[in-house]
Amino acid sequence: MVSRTLQLLLVGCVMTGSLWAADNPFVGKWTVNPSMSKLYDEMKVEVAGANRYALTFGPGQTDIVVADGTDQPALTGTTLSITVKGPNNWEVIRKMKGRTLLTAYWTLSEDGKTLNDAFTQYLPDGLTLFSQPLPNGSTLFLPYVYQRTAGNSGFPGTWDSDSAKVRAGIELQIQPYEADGLSFKRSDEEMTKVFRFDGNDHPDLDPNGGDKGTAYSGRRVNQLRLEITEKSKGKITGTRQIELSRDLKSLTVTMHPVGQNKPQSFLVYSRE
Repeated sequence: MVSRTLQLLLVGCVMTGSLWAADNPFVGKWTVNPSMSKLYDEMKVEVAGANRYALTFGPGQTDIVVADGTDQPALTGTTLSITVKGPNNWEVIRKMKGRTLLTAYWTLSEDGKTLNDAFTQYLPDGLTLFSQPLPNGSTLFLPYVYQRTAGNSGFPGTWDSDSAKVRAGIELQIQPYEADGLSFKRSDEEMTKVFRFDGNDHPDLDPNGGDKGTAYSGRRVNQLRLEITEKSKGKITGTRQIELSRDLKSLTVTMHPVGQNKPQSFLVYSRE
């Protein structure tokens, strides 16, 4: 679920293009500090017809499916299914090309104010943790607890959670990319993300052939802070701030979706 960044040496002058590549203070290897990090999550469930629901997991991230248990086309080349197990129980499964990406078992409390989500992510093969390769077929279980902030009964409504814990051992590798960019590779994610910090819009290419309308623009606010603006079909969906401490020993990455009061994640890393 989430991404991150780093710290290094503070230079007393403004970075030029060559310094950006050669002596970039963000470049290095970082490890997340779970005790200083925080995850937030907000989702919305809306009725979209007879036994049909719209599930929104973030700005521009809405899937509309019939709750009949079948795999149906969804965001970024995935499929999504909703199986109604009972009046207070749903099973939600997302797949990519037939491979299960996640399962979520939703249970409503008797008063309808709390939603418990037994969430399991099926990790891609080849990932590492604590610099050691994870066994193929590894999973990540995250029990979420959501509180209703809108809606009256049933699953339709707006749900907020801050119960998820940041997993220890996640590493972030930051490397220079061309003259004005950086690449970000998390140990718990399969793909490397690349950003340019020239202030221009660039397509955010999904290697799985998903949403072609996503884009980003990156800029250097100052020597210690970077900012990335994320867009979907021309509309801003969120921002990501990447900030070094003054002693260059810690890195903070804050992701803030549009329309949410709290950041989606607040992740603090320490330099290895």
